[in-house]
Amino acid sequence: MEQNWNNDQEEIEIEYVYELDDEDDASDDGTSLEWEIDETAVGERLDKFVAEAIDDEAVSRTQIQDWIKAGAVLVNGKEMKSKHRLEIGDVVTVNVPEAQPAEIVAEQIPLEVVYEDSDVIVINKPRGLVVHPAPGHSSGTVVNALLYHCKDLSGINGSIRPGIVHRIDKDTSGLLMAAKNDTAHASLSAQLKDHTVTRKYIALVHGKVPHERGTIDAPIGRDERDRKMFTVTEKNSRHAVTHFNVIERLGEDYTLLELQLETGRTHQIRVHMKYIGHPLAGDPMYGRSKTVDLKGQALHAAILGFEHPRTGEFLQFEAPIPDDMAHVLHSLRQR
Repeated sequence: MEQNWNNDQEEIEIEYVYELDDEDDASDDGTSLEWEIDETAVGERLDKFVAEAIDDEAVSRTQIQDWIKAGAVLVNGKEMKSKHRLEIGDVVTVNVPEAQPAEIVAEQIPLEVVYEDSDVIVINKPRGLVVHPAPGHSSGTVVNALLYHCKDLSGINGSIRPGIVHRIDKDTSGLLMAAKNDTAHASLSAQLKDHTVTRKYIALVHGKVPHERGTIDAPIGRDERDRKMFTVTEKNSRHAVTHFNVIERLGEDYTLLELQLETGRTHQIRVHMKYIGHPLAGDPMYGRSKTVDLKGQALHAAILGFEHPRTGEFLQFEAPIPDDMAHVLHSLRQR
């Protein structure tokens, strides 16, 4: 970790840097996945390994077993059964089948609509609501709610994720945009890829962050010790950059931050804050066991800005932090 100090600015800035060669800032999604088995996975069942290695929001273990039966999952280039036990050095390849049409039912789930027109809709997602269905679990998501609310959504992401341009974690609250047609979807996706979308979050983290602002430039990939998690690593990773500013220090134990995403990796803020020693309060995966009373991480997507795909006007929206997070902050201030 390299610290770059800049004393010319009004406040000292620290930059946390993890060196890595430049690489394309592409989507985390792909049609082919591959892993080489090390000592941590020796003896695991094939279906269990793949289910843990793939993002658990994207596909179920039952779906993995169906893929194995269909020959889409190979071990050293050969078809195996779900119960096959893996050995060190094995190469597991998953050729993800194209999404098949699925009937995602429109559901009357309440949505807080912040903005809507014929091209785009922006909602304030509550904590606990999953963004899109996963195979085998097709209800109770933002997509189900959008299908009920909107007459049409873009089809670029297929029947499982209609209209979804980006997503936030289930237990992260805040602003999310969706596209109502393919032209709008293409425009918003291009803006995300070009880093011109403004995405700012409010987060409560453990510890007293010593610097007023900083940048975490550290590549993120899957944790080899626990494939459900992500970590800062050079191996099979993608470039990830998060900027932060201190809003308020709450004694020695907590700090309230504003964070801005430059890239959009899975669990990026949660991984980066753990990496610098200030994990998100309430985070069940990357946080501490002794933390605040909150059902999920204290992370809220507060500001979202983008260029309207039809008019070219820059639109920016802001959502106040949810009541549960506000209650935690009030309690900490009263100590």
